Amino acid sequence: MKLASIDNKTRDGQLVVVNKELTRAVKVPEIAETMQTAIDNWVETESKLQSVYEDLNTNKLSNTFDFSSVRVLAPIPRAYHWADGSAYVTHVELVRKARNAELPESFWTDPLMYMGASDAFIGANDDIEIENEDWGIDFESEVAVITDDVPAGINSKDALNHIKLITIINDVSLRNLIPNELSKQFGFYQSKPWTTFAPVVVTPDELDGSWNDGKLHLPLNSTLNGRLIGSPNAGIDMTFDFGQLVAHASKTRSLMAGTVIGSGTVANQGSPNGSSCLAEVRCLEIVNNGKATTPFMSFGDRIEVEMKDKSGKSVFGKINQVVKEYKK
Repeated sequence: MKLASIDNKTRDGQLVVVNKELTRAVKVPEIAETMQTAIDNWVETESKLQSVYEDLNTNKLSNTFDFSSVRVLAPIPRAYHWADGSAYVTHVELVRKARNAELPESFWTDPLMYMGASDAFIGANDDIEIENEDWGIDFESEVAVITDDVPAGINSKDALNHIKLITIINDVSLRNLIPNELSKQFGFYQSKPWTTFAPVVVTPDELDGSWNDGKLHLPLNSTLNGRLIGSPNAGIDMTFDFGQLVAHASKTRSLMAGTVIGSGTVANQGSPNGSSCLAEVRCLEIVNNGKATTPFMSFGDRIEVEMKDKSGKSVFGKINQVVKEYKK
């Protein structure tokens, strides 16, 4: 099934069930008012939401509305926990190669992960508001999952059973702020503004076999100002699957229902189908030509991120954003 949250003038939005074509939706307050409530009580709500989804797709419901006519929020507009990994080590390897830095051998066996800001996520059509273009504005196209309650110390195989919802995100980075932050050896903060989510999240069974072994085997398309930057397959060259990422995040503590785990920038070895961020484009230019020539994003730029299934239909809907100057 497919779920979303729409604007109802509250912080957490109104949970809706969306049809397969992403054209019609229905509110389900009798089941759950919000996405967090639904995932908190997933054992009770899943089958009820699934029943509504089936009726919606067979036109048995009369109280539906045009999904394109409403403002979509992030499917989970704020979460108790958001952790982003770097599951595509080939991407990290390229970035380090561009600055003549050696990749530690442990990167291939122990995932990189940081905790991000989850007090607010933004919707697929919301502007990316940044104060200064000189901060190096970059998109990062990723896959993300949402879990139910995960016990501490779980193994990666069992962790897969706790992944209930899947989507794609744009995890914006301010590249020129990153070096100073990392030099303090205390992680990201100012360099990671709010993260953007696709319009809908879907259950694994909605992916028709493209979800396999904790990986989503479909191309992820990133288009900047009408030009395709890349469409790497998210299932290829993913060093750590989502079971491993969830297990890593829960090594020393439990994860609460509604925890969001990101894959990190989707990348394929050698970038044969392009890239999922401008930093990778620039690293390839440095490696191949000695210097980067592609600029980071500017005010007025439009970034679109979308994943289509094997028949060419949008799975999660499109992220479609414009970079705007933040006005104080």
